[in-house]
Amino acid sequence: QVQLVESGGGSVQPGGSLRLSCAASGSIFSINAMGWYRQAPGKQRELVAAITSGGSTNYADSVKGRFTISRDNAKNTVYLQMNSLKPEDTAVYYCNADMRRPYGMDYWGKGTLVTVSS
Repeated sequence: QVQLVESGGGSVQPGGSLRLSCAASGSIFSINAMGWYRQAPGKQRELVAAITSGGSTNYADSVKGRFTISRDNAKNTVYLQMNSLKPEDTAVYYCNADMRRPYGMDYWGKGTLVTVSS
């Protein structure tokens, strides 16, 4: 019973920036961690960044130093700040919530498209 709504996707030139937002509603207090995944054409979906309820973060090696995940608890929103974007970052980005109750259950947003090209 968690709903996730992504926003902020779009088209930018290489070197540009975007900020993605994910607003969560429903059983907010049962969320263990939230993250961003992406899926590029012809590739598997991969973890980009994650943040736990305690504030710990993890990043894929390909985005370390360029992307930052953060949260605003008052707004029940998680952000992904994306800087120095590369064409290889082009993908559909999905917001994910990992639940504590029921243990191990996941919820997904519908995805938002990010295109990086000249």
